[in-house]
Amino acid sequence: MDVKIESSWKEVLKAEFEKEYFIKLTTFVREEYCGTAPIYPPAKLIFNAFEHCPFNDVKVVILGQDPYHGAGQANGLCFSVNKGVAFPPSLLNIFKEIEADCGTPIPQDGDLTRWSDQGVLLLNATLTVRAAAAGSHQKRGWEEFTDAAIRELATRRDNIVFILWGSYAQKKGAFIDRTRHLVLTSPHPSPLSAYQGFFGNHHFTRANEYLEAHDKSKIVW
Repeated sequence: MDVKIESSWKEVLKAEFEKEYFIKLTTFVREEYCGTAPIYPPAKLIFNAFEHCPFNDVKVVILGQDPYHGAGQANGLCFSVNKGVAFPPSLLNIFKEIEADCGTPIPQDGDLTRWSDQGVLLLNATLTVRAAAAGSHQKRGWEEFTDAAIRELATRRDNIVFILWGSYAQKKGAFIDRTRHLVLTSPHPSPLSAYQGFFGNHHFTRANEYLEAHDKSKIVW
């Protein structure tokens, strides 16, 4: 099966593309994009997280759950929105923590492509969603595919920072070997949980300290 994904990831994940679950997933997703309801992100951006982060360039992984399901928001990177789109509450709280942790002012836009291009894999567990229907593409195969991507990073690479916010991400990353990688966990940046330990987690400075300790350039958050 020919999947349009960044070449290094295509090689690493090639076994997944031939599996029955992925073939069924591909059929489902194509049908959804051909339907009457809008599907997000735009089809060309489904694998955007991989496009900006070749396999051997990944330094940090941030796990999300579902793409944004509002018009014009999702761009294929978890927590990220297109330029000109108002910050969703979780993203605003992320920027507030960065400002408190690193002293970096809240930016003018919420497009996190600038992080991806530095080696931050912004990976949602589910890569597509139907408009105004959160979770509508869950349990169709995406989770198995993104599990495979995380597994390949965790087993083939060393000294990656995995940032897991909230119980969903923490369960998804539970198998990661803590002796080979730095795994940072805290409550989710959602307004429902941000004050229960997300604020003050210092994940951004802790990630950079770890990267520099392993002779990698830090991320400009």
